[in-house]
This record gives sequence, C-alpha cells and structure tokens, in this order.
Amino acid sequence: MKTADPFSLPRRRFVQGLALGATGLGLGLTPAQLLARQGHTGAPTLSGDTFHLTLGGADVNITGKTRPATTINGIVPGPTLRWREGDTVTLKVTNLLPETSSIHWHGLLLPFEMDGVPGLSFDGIKPGETFTYRFPVKQSGTYWYHSHSGFQEQTGLYGSIIIDPKTPEPHPVDRDQVIVLSDWSDEDPNHIFATLKKLSHYYNFNERTVFDTLRDFRDKGVIQTLKDRHMWNTMRMSDRDLADVTGYTYTYLMNGQSPNGNWTCQFNPGERIRLRFINASAMTFFDIRIPGLDMTVIEMDGQPVNPVPFHEVRLGVAETLDVIVEPKADQAYTLFAQSIDRSGYARGTLTPNPAMKAAVPEMDPPPLLGHTEMGMGAMNHSQMDHGRMDHSMAGMDHSEHANTVPFAVDSNNPDLPPRDNATDHADSEYGPGVDMRAMAPGEMLADPGIGLRDRDWKVLTYADLETAGGPPDSLHPEREIVLHLTGNMSRYMWSFNGIPFADSVPLELYHNERVRITLVNDTMMTHPIHLHGLWSDLEVGDGKLLRKHTITVKPGEKLSYLVRADTLGRWAYHCHLLYHMDAGMFREVRVVKAKADGDHSHHGAHGEDA
Repeated sequence: MKTADPFSLPRRRFVQGLALGATGLGLGLTPAQLLARQGHTGAPTLSGDTFHLTLGGADVNITGKTRPATTINGIVPGPTLRWREGDTVTLKVTNLLPETSSIHWHGLLLPFEMDGVPGLSFDGIKPGETFTYRFPVKQSGTYWYHSHSGFQEQTGLYGSIIIDPKTPEPHPVDRDQVIVLSDWSDEDPNHIFATLKKLSHYYNFNERTVFDTLRDFRDKGVIQTLKDRHMWNTMRMSDRDLADVTGYTYTYLMNGQSPNGNWTCQFNPGERIRLRFINASAMTFFDIRIPGLDMTVIEMDGQPVNPVPFHEVRLGVAETLDVIVEPKADQAYTLFAQSIDRSGYARGTLTPNPAMKAAVPEMDPPPLLGHTEMGMGAMNHSQMDHGRMDHSMAGMDHSEHANTVPFAVDSNNPDLPPRDNATDHADSEYGPGVDMRAMAPGEMLADPGIGLRDRDWKVLTYADLETAGGPPDSLHPEREIVLHLTGNMSRYMWSFNGIPFADSVPLELYHNERVRITLVNDTMMTHPIHLHGLWSDLEVGDGKLLRKHTITVKPGEKLSYLVRADTLGRWAYHCHLLYHMDAGMFREVRVVKAKADGDHSHHGAHGEDA
C-alpha cells in the first residue's frame, strides 16, 4: 500500500564504527507493540508479531572514510527480529530510498508472494511506498533477511532473524549471541561489478609473480613448470583465483564492526553460550575458529543437527551455524574468521572482562588451487592430455548409469537435455560463456576444502552432519534435475549449464513431487547455491540427509540433494555470491500443478499452472 507521505530521504548522519545506534529505533516503530533492547552489536532486537521497518540511507564511517550506506531503521546491520514458531508475523516495510527495494526472508517457508524477490514474488517496494509482508512462521532457528534489489545488500541492507521453538529448547544456554559476518567496501558496488566485468582479477593481489615462476623452476623443474603454466593459460584461469572481491577493497565485519573495532561479548566463566553465526556477506567465505575453545554444532541453516564437536568451519555465504561453547577459564578468546583467500579477517572477542583481550592469530598463507579444484580428481597431471580435457570421459563415475531415477527431460528447456549421466556436458556448455568443464568431478562432502585440508584439528564438513531425528522426508526422488555450475572467469560471465538467466526458461517442479537436484561445479570458484521457499535435503550418504537452505559446492565437486516441491509459486534459485547472481547464475523455479495425477510426461506452458 502507498503511504500518504511524499518521498523523502532521511537526514544524512555520520556514524563512527558500525552502527548508527539507537537513534534509528524510532523510525516507524510502534513501541506499544514492540520490545526493543540494545544488544552487544549496537543493533536492537525487536520482538513481537508486528514490525515496522524503514529502509533509508545514511553515511557511515567504517574505514576512516565517510561513505553512504543503506540502512534498516537507520542502522547497519538492521535490527535482529525475534519471532516465535507458530505465530503469524506482520512486517510493514517502508521504502525511503530513491529506488525500488525489497526484503527477502532468507530460508523461510512462506507463500511465494511474501518471498520478497522483485519480478517473481512481487513488483518490489517503490520509493515512498509501504509493503506489508504477512505470513505464518513454520519453523524455528537462526535465519537472516536482506534486500533482493540490485546491490543494496552490499551496502548494508541485511539483518538477523531468531525464531524461538514452540517446544522447549533442546539446548538450553546461559547466553545467546548473534554473530553476523559481512563484507564492506567504500566503493560503489556498481563500480565493483563494472570493474570485474572489465578485469575479473582486478581485486586479486595474490596473482603469480616472476619470483613464483623462478621458485617453481627450482622445485618442479622447467619442463613441468611450463606444462603447468600452459594448462592454466589454456583454461584462462589462475591457481590464485580464490575470491573475486578481496580484502583489497573489503573490510570484513563482525556484527558491523571492523577488526579494529573488536566487537566484544562478555561472559561469566562456566556459562554455556550459544553463538549464532550468520554469513551475511555479499561475496566472502569465512573460515571460523576460536583458538583455545572447542565448539559443538547444534543447528545449521536453522535446522537441528546431531551435535558434533569441532574446532574450525568454513561458512558459506548465506549459511548459518549455531554452536555451543563453554569457556570455563577466566580468560579472553578471539573469534577469528579469515576470508577464504586470506586477504583479511573479521575478528571479535569473548571475554569475562572487557579489559582482557586474546591474541589475534596470524592469517594463513593463501592456498593454491590444484587438480582437485579443476575437477580432475587425483589424476597425475603428467598423464593428462590437456587438449582433450574438456571432452574426455576418463575418470568419471560410470556407476551412475545404474541410477534408476529418470533425468528430467524437456525439449522446450535447454537446461533439461537428454543425458546419459550427470557429469556429461550438455551442448549449451560449449559456448563463449564457459571456459572450463570438470572432467572428473568428485564427491567431496568430507573434504574441508582448499586451505583447510592439512589442519591438525577437527574441521567440520557436511559429511559430519545429519539432521536430528533422522531423514525429514523421503529418500526416494521421482525425477532428477542436473545443473552444471558454469562460467567464463575472464569475461566474468556466470550461468547454469552455460545458459545465463537472461537466456533461460524456468525450471518447473510438480506440486508435492520429490526431486533430486544434482549440481556439478565446472568452475574454479566455490558457489553457495540457494533455493527459495523449499528445503534442500543434502544427501550425505548412508541414508542420511542434512536439511539446508543454502548449499556450498566446492570447485570440482558433484553433490545431490532432494527437494519436496510442496509450495506452489515462483521461486528464485541462484548462487548467493552477489555479483555471480547478477552476472547470470540465476534461475526461476516454478512449482506447478501436474496436468493430472500420475501424468509427469510433460509440463504446461510456463507459469500457467502456478
């Protein structure tokens, strides 16, 4: 609905550090209906079932420069919203920005019209308008929300959601703390994207030097070094392409504070503390550890898992992880989250005394991409024929021919060509938008990933996890959809199956069917893949499922998950790296009614049944 007030921008304010503080609390709030309290983050927690959120702009100073940010109720990150499972929440969102905006409730099950994706769910919230979201809360756990319009998320439009369960909490704690990780740049994100399109490795200051080549000559010999360089050059790739956007322009934040800000949480020794990690960054994978303190995971992506103790974890963009820590000593601990490319870190402190701090670990050296990331398995590269690497079937797992689940085929959809196996490459993957195809992608759920494989402590992987209580749904799919994650790094083109979103047609799922989605990562980058509105039950082996909303796929990896298409409508499905999504790694998924019971032989015209 439209407000009667004319469009106006909020007054510009200068803010030191992160948050714009409690001055934003008054924007659009109804104190009689809301409980607001100042948390450790400087951002308030709003509880209840009715919320008023105002999207606006303000100046912030995070790096020493005053730069414009996008705010929610005047703050960055936005307020933490605390709901209760079983309630129906109403959120009135007023847009005071000079452009269309939106809020997407990441990982929540809701009617698609409430999902907050302009062009699919609704038209977006135009300047000066108020849109009312209203939906029942069907789940509990840790989630987050963010803009799905342009690059607003990169400039601050995100916040956390905590949903308390209807039943007693199975893991009672003495202290409950949200930890939002994010990346901030003083650059205009439109400029970042334009720069990546012109020179994709512009932000990568870890590229090879002449000294690296001289070292390789010494260590590997001249011939092998030249062979390796020819291989990488043929693919137009670099073994240093770990992240598109790096610490060169990013400052990594913990609860909105830079490393120098040292966000701090005070505790009493002996307390059980729940830490709710949320990776709300636009482009950054974080490797998280707390030196000297064990963590035990209890939830991932808001869903309970069988507890597993560990020491470090790689948290993908848009994923959440709830852990329990029990610091007993009267000492401080550093929360350390370094970026996957080791170009920077977010940092905070758990301490019994604000005057006490702990040492901050040195960042690890940047790892190098290798044959595993190239989708070549453990092959001896001296035996490879690099001229045929795109087409060779050597090393593939032909056992999948025995898979009795039929591949989804649709002559009207280039994403669904006839296939002999999931690792075969469709014709669409041989265009200019694809510069690499994995020849032997592997099952890597137990692999902690590049840079974490040589740890002498426990690194949590997907293979360690299982949804508590056993499989939440059937293990038996009716159809299988195969999507290859593809791209051309040098041109900064990203896609599924070599087809960017602009040239794609929607993928259709039948209402209530169980579908297996198999992803094959043909690129050298790690991608967090998010399907809106429906659960993704990752198959972790031995009949175990891990229920998630976002699934990280490592370079050279093949994995599968099951989806119950139980909610009709139009859903977004995309890589959650913001600039990859904008560059084309995006699909619309439509859940439609089947023509008739048991008739799965063909689909209707796109969208006519949704």
